[in-house]
Amino acid sequence: EGIDKMENKLKIGFVGLGQRGNGLMTNVLVNDEVVITALCDIYEDRVDKAAARVTENGDPEPFKTTDYKALVDSGVDVVIVSTGWSNHVLVALYAMEKGVTIAMEVGGTHSIEDCWKLVDCYERTKTPFMFLENCCYNKDEALATSLVRNGVLGNISFCQGYYCHYLCDEIAGGIDTHHYRLKEYTEHNCENYPTHELGPIAKILNINGGNRFVSLVSMASKAQGLKEFIARIDKYRDRLGDRTFNQGDVVTTMIKCENGETIFLKLDTTLPRLYERGMTVSGTKGFYCQTTNAVILDDGKFNHETDEYRKGFDSANDFIADYQVEEWKNITPEEIERGHGGMDYIMLRRFFRAVRDGKPMPIDVYDAVSWMCVTALSEQSIALGSRHVEFPDFTRGQYKTRKTADVFEYPIVKKA
Repeated sequence: EGIDKMENKLKIGFVGLGQRGNGLMTNVLVNDEVVITALCDIYEDRVDKAAARVTENGDPEPFKTTDYKALVDSGVDVVIVSTGWSNHVLVALYAMEKGVTIAMEVGGTHSIEDCWKLVDCYERTKTPFMFLENCCYNKDEALATSLVRNGVLGNISFCQGYYCHYLCDEIAGGIDTHHYRLKEYTEHNCENYPTHELGPIAKILNINGGNRFVSLVSMASKAQGLKEFIARIDKYRDRLGDRTFNQGDVVTTMIKCENGETIFLKLDTTLPRLYERGMTVSGTKGFYCQTTNAVILDDGKFNHETDEYRKGFDSANDFIADYQVEEWKNITPEEIERGHGGMDYIMLRRFFRAVRDGKPMPIDVYDAVSWMCVTALSEQSIALGSRHVEFPDFTRGQYKTRKTADVFEYPIVKKA
């Protein structure tokens, strides 16, 4: 009695309050197990707008600062890092050194050294670290993983994933919005955003838990799409028309795994197209394809010689009742509306409960660095004329015996 209602809630601090930070805030504000107590961004107007959202939600005004160290030191239980890519590691390291649980947003890194710093810091401090790869929590990836865990697709040989998202306006618009992609596309040529497609695949293939990435080869097309887009748009032409962009329109990457699987990744963000992640899982018994919502098995249902490809469209729906995880079966329309079709809500709810219960993080520091480093390695490969580049083993050999966490409890389907 008389206990402050905030006392038993996890106190959350946000560093980075741009588009992604505000999207995550939407899901945190509706969670009655947590409360936002601190906000940080280098732009004060963003901090003020975010603080207004907190008070409008009926919560006390949070601590406001432009200094991420002050936020970490303010008494928060969890720091969510949603800055531009280049500052993720800087904030995460400081929080871990202070023993404050860190949730780091996704993005690649150009520095293998930064990856080792994260690993070394985690191993020294044991501060809980979560990588906020929301696509691991999406309904399609959940179903595909459940099919694999239940042996429906057999022994997996090949996976592919895309990040296909027409972003020319967002990239060029960075000249006004401070979006970090403008600098990235000017200075680099690489697979700059690998984790949406690679994260779920890595979980399926048990990367860092009995398997690991061994090597990659990357290739980049010419950089033409963004240049032509800017030339067509008055508000960008005068200020960006003379800029040279290094980032190729389409970057393709092949990864070899120790257990023999191969992975194909595609980054396609500056040519007109519809959004697509293109997850494909190919095994000895069957095939899952996200784009066509298809599951094709070697079970006689389809004639693999004569059936038209489109006949398999939406056949994955036949597997939802038995194989989909409970959270996606029971998700509400309100939860779906809170960002990225509901996967942000599910991810954050599961993360906060893992923190509260002292459970291992479902996407840990070893997952994070193994996926993020594809950016640095692809940049090296492209610069070397698409030469083979080897992955570091961030587990220092422990991947052979360690277990990796699944992000869901997948149903166990007993065959008749």
